[in-house]
Amino acid sequence: MALSDFPADLVRDQHAWNRTYQALATAGPLNHTALRRRLIRLSCRIMIHPFWGDGRRSATLGELRRRARDHEQPEGTNR
Repeated sequence: MALSDFPADLVRDQHAWNRTYQALATAGPLNHTALRRRLIRLSCRIMIHPFWGDGRRSATLGELRRRARDHEQPEGTNR
């Protein structure tokens, strides 16, 4: 499944989740609470999105995360 097969708002929220998670990993202690709250909000938005309504969540959620992460990487880099 291509990243473009996912709804744009779902992809946007996954990108925001990835960026927030990365920021939390490098943030000082003063920013932890706000970043954790943002992660929780984004996680909820991702998990209750209508796209998952047909029961395909578990396999496809992993694909969304992987493709969004791969899409954020600069060309030619591997993690």
